[in-house]
Formats: sequence, structure tokens, C-alpha cells
Amino acid sequence: MMKIVFATNNKNKLSEIREILGNTIEVLSLNDIGCDVDIPETAGTLEGNALQKAQYVYDHYHLNCFADDTGLEVEALHGAPGVYSARYAGGEGHDSEANMAKLLANLKNEENRKARFRTVIALILDEGEKGKETQSFEGIVNGTIIHEKRGSEGFGYDPIFEPDGYSHTFAELGLDVKNQISHRARAVRQLADYLLSQPHE
Repeated sequence: MMKIVFATNNKNKLSEIREILGNTIEVLSLNDIGCDVDIPETAGTLEGNALQKAQYVYDHYHLNCFADDTGLEVEALHGAPGVYSARYAGGEGHDSEANMAKLLANLKNEENRKARFRTVIALILDEGEKGKETQSFEGIVNGTIIHEKRGSEGFGYDPIFEPDGYSHTFAELGLDVKNQISHRARAVRQLADYLLSQPHE
């Protein structure tokens, strides 16, 4: 079985990706390879951040790896919070409650609540003497920001994001459904198809 490093220690992301990839590819976390560095994300785009994280793992550990960055892009806010989604409310970030509260406040008097989640995955494969190969994959899911939180599953902005075609938020739909339709699922399926199409020793 092919092994690949996912440049994250986010347990939610890891379980999502392992669920999507199933038994086809063994996914290792940063913790699994002994990397306890908080890899910087200083690029101004999702693509740049994903590549920055993957490049760090490749440069320091010389392992096949991929990294992702995800943003919630709200039409009425000109694409914000976008690349700053995890730290939208300020501070060190990843305070989902504060991020959702700020977003709902900023949309308080806004009729246009169209939004999309976008995930970009950067993949780096070690090709031995040929050097490295770099690929990127993108997954998008369109939806609406609702007026108040609903649901208890998922993470991040899931309780206030209702994907198009559904009358429930990601947090209400549960992981089984989310893993079929989410932005990350769409990007990961492209990644999996690509990895499985590669010749392996």
C-alpha cells in the first residue's frame, strides 16, 4: 500500500481524508513522522499556502506528501474570509465560534448570502533521480450562509453553511454525507484518482 504524508495534525481533517481514501492509500500525519513544527502559512492564496506546507515536508523529510488549504469565500464580502478563514476573528485562529459570530455579524443586513467552500491540495511526489513532481487539485462546493447555527457535527463553518441542493447544513448532514459532497472530498477524489493511476513499485 502506498504511504503518503498529509501535512496536518488536524484530527478532523485527517479522519475526513482517511475516510475518503479508504484502504487504498495509507495517510500519515505530521505527528506520525515526528514533525511537531507549526508550518507557517504566509502566502496570500490557498494555492500558495498548500504548496508552502507540502514543500516544507518534502524539503525536511523527503517523503511523498500533500497539503491542503481551504477557504470559505462569501460573495457579498468580495470573497472574504477566503485565505484568512481559520483566523477570521483575529488572534491565532481556529476559534470556530468567534469566526462564525463575526461572519454572521458582517452579513447581518445582507440579502445575498451566496458562498462557496474551496479546497486546494498541493501534492509533491519524490521521483528519485528525476527530482520531484508537483500537482495541484481543487474542489469547490457552492452554498448559502444561513442566519443561525444548526447542527453539531463537522467543524469550522459547517453549522452555518448549507450546500446547494440540500436543506441542511454540513453540521446537520453528518460526515457520511459531507464526505460525499464536500469541497475537500472533491479535491481528495482527484488526488486519489491521480495517485492510483501512478505506477508503483
